[in-house]
Amino acid sequence: MALTIAGAAAGSAALAAYLDARFHIRNDIKAGSNKRRAARWQADIARQIRDGKTHVYHILEEQARRDPGLVFIVFEGREYTYAEFFQAIQPVGNWLMKDLGIKKGEMVALDGGNSPEYVMLWFALEAIGASIAFINCNLTAHPLVHSVKVAGARYLLADSDVRHLVSPVEEELSSGGTQTLYYDPASLGAHADAEPLPDERRAGAKPTDVASLIYTSGTTGKPKGTIVTRARTMLLRASSNKIGLRRDDKMYTCLPLYHASAQGVCCLPILATGATMVLGRKFSHQTFWPEIHRSGATIIQYVGELCRYVLNAPASPLDRGHKVRMAWGNGMRADVWEAFRQRFGIDEIYEFYSSTDGMGIIANVNRGDFSRGAIAVRGPIWHLLNGAAEARVRVDPDTEDMVRGRDGFAVRCGADEPGELVYRLDPKSTLGVPRYYGDAAASEKRMVRDVFAKGDLWLRIGDVMRLDKDGRLFFVDRLGDTFRWHSENVSTTEVGDVVGLHPQIAEANVYGVAVPNSEGRAGCAAVVAAEGISSNPEDIANGRGLDLKGLAEHCLAELPRYAVPIFIRVVKQLEHTGTMKLQKGPLRAEGIDLDAIEKAAKEKGGDPDAIYWLPPGEKRYVPFSKKDLQELKGGRVRL
Repeated sequence: MALTIAGAAAGSAALAAYLDARFHIRNDIKAGSNKRRAARWQADIARQIRDGKTHVYHILEEQARRDPGLVFIVFEGREYTYAEFFQAIQPVGNWLMKDLGIKKGEMVALDGGNSPEYVMLWFALEAIGASIAFINCNLTAHPLVHSVKVAGARYLLADSDVRHLVSPVEEELSSGGTQTLYYDPASLGAHADAEPLPDERRAGAKPTDVASLIYTSGTTGKPKGTIVTRARTMLLRASSNKIGLRRDDKMYTCLPLYHASAQGVCCLPILATGATMVLGRKFSHQTFWPEIHRSGATIIQYVGELCRYVLNAPASPLDRGHKVRMAWGNGMRADVWEAFRQRFGIDEIYEFYSSTDGMGIIANVNRGDFSRGAIAVRGPIWHLLNGAAEARVRVDPDTEDMVRGRDGFAVRCGADEPGELVYRLDPKSTLGVPRYYGDAAASEKRMVRDVFAKGDLWLRIGDVMRLDKDGRLFFVDRLGDTFRWHSENVSTTEVGDVVGLHPQIAEANVYGVAVPNSEGRAGCAAVVAAEGISSNPEDIANGRGLDLKGLAEHCLAELPRYAVPIFIRVVKQLEHTGTMKLQKGPLRAEGIDLDAIEKAAKEKGGDPDAIYWLPPGEKRYVPFSKKDLQELKGGRVRL
């Protein structure tokens, strides 16, 4: 009898384990209801407003009083405890308020690289009730002027390190009513008025107030200032609970603080937890692991191609022996994921998906093979709880219009079918609706009505996702990066991952190019050869460089024929945004126009990139010439 009971118990346990693995029951229960979570957030925001604790300043003040000796920031050999940092922002705030006359609610532009002084100015501006326009510190000329004008800022506070980018447009900024002031550690440290910053500067805050502007990358047009409301700033603190931050954690980031990733995924959660932010000035192979080792960081933050850069660096004793238990970020490519984990001995990868001008956060805590490369794992319970407010819909990649069925409503995507992510909006919510500052038309363009029912309102995210039959959710592409070839939709991200797996390729950037007398766009991959592999055209031609025959065989074996890149552009390096996302715009604009490629190279003072192609019937990439282009234009060769 005992054996029978024991056997039944073992069988039940095995069945439960199977059902849990098959339907992700525990995972879904842990994820919970987004609607209930939003209600809790709104209640928490209401409480903070009631208590007058609405600003970043208030969190810093609480931490400084509760644990004054805890270290808040570590930066290039300097440390600030919470109490020291709180005291340091008082004179900075008084200078801003008394000497510059910055008013409550005024927008001030802040332009600088990572440093404690940057954070001091950020928190001091918050403390006196001002709003901050976080300017990309890599900008110069018209994009810089445009970003400052969008904010309507009377002052641009710029780090002296970016003076060479700002000074050429100072006169233009001045004529538009913006005064430029440069700061450095010495200038901020010289302010001595330590009078406590007045409470009335932060009183009466509403959830819809503009706390700051964080700009879009500008890769598809001029940068737009995404409004970060007071409510959203308060919410960002709560992400410390999602990641499981502990007070004894030290989180390393070298991502720019002008962007939402470093702010909302590192700095604010660190502040809310009482942990330590180890701040890198910027990403560099030379400083990345040394700073992590020296600080004893337990968590590292990544974004975009950072992990590939680290992985492409030569092996080093610093690859191991660190204290990092988790890598947390977004945009880790599938061809990098496991190699990164294995080489650096980091057990847990926390890949999340979010966007500055989007809604919510999607996350996957990955410790094994099953969810590798995914941004989430979802089962039936998740769909029951949350499926009504989030969907993936069919979109025409050429027009980027939402596909409508015979009933006039959007068409939901099935398993393994890529589709654009959309979120249901509630205009009455305390959390608000994502909007661009001073650009109502761009804000409205992203909202669409009558999606699944008359009168409903949804937000288009602009990113394409795919949910497979096992419940794994994958990021596929930006909507504009997906292209159609031979009546098939091609994901540049997925093709890039395959190309990047070739052992002689260090980095790949895939995009669609217009081809004469052809419908749609053909795939083109700009590739960087791995270290030690020559990309010189003569070496390639003589078989001593990049093996383009092997690359063609690899792509033909791993990809559907329509997705195999027709063209290969061999480049010395790829261009990236300030947040390490691949730049496709210039490459796409030049396409396979050899004259345009040569002209662009001359303007930069370099040699033009070599272009190779896969002619019809061929199984190796060969040089692409102006004669070949004429053949395509004349219709004598069709792809």
